[in-house]
Amino acid sequence: MSKHEMMETAEVVGGRTARAAEAVERLTRWHDDFPTPGVRFADLTPVFADAEGFRTVLDCFASCAPDADLVAGVDARGFLLGAGVAALLGTGVVAVRKAGKLPPPVISREYTLEYGSAALEIPADGIDLKGRRVLLLDDVLATGGTLAAAAELFKAAGAEIIAAAVVLELGFLNGRDRQGDYPLTSIVKL
Repeated sequence: MSKHEMMETAEVVGGRTARAAEAVERLTRWHDDFPTPGVRFADLTPVFADAEGFRTVLDCFASCAPDADLVAGVDARGFLLGAGVAALLGTGVVAVRKAGKLPPPVISREYTLEYGSAALEIPADGIDLKGRRVLLLDDVLATGGTLAAAAELFKAAGAEIIAAAVVLELGFLNGRDRQGDYPLTSIVKL
């Protein structure tokens, strides 16, 4: 991509991000001490249930990597985002699943999050990921373990993460520091 094309893309993403941010800020429902004490949970369900709010989020994400040939959504709210963006871009979508939800063989990565640890998986066969240009999507970037583990899965399969995007970034948890060298867009950063 030329410098001029990158500047044009940044302008498009910036305008779409502002519209999506307004919807996210207006519609997100906050819940303290969920799922464990001390964690403040961002319930994005009202954003996704609002037709205009959901569409602005999808448009923003699609503009982050219009040249992606595959979209990946992280379990579980990322599935909604990934499917919607893939439909807009005319690509396929891969669901990055929690451990134990896919039949073997799988590629698996363990990670830590702010209130425990977990693992993510993608199919090890059945989908040719070698050389694919992937847009990686998730709902919230907190400590960064989930998104980093998902990116590692695709790298292990021979794919390239060309961009990642999240609806909400909790900047004070420094999750961005754990990400690769791909561009990362967050619609709202706290």
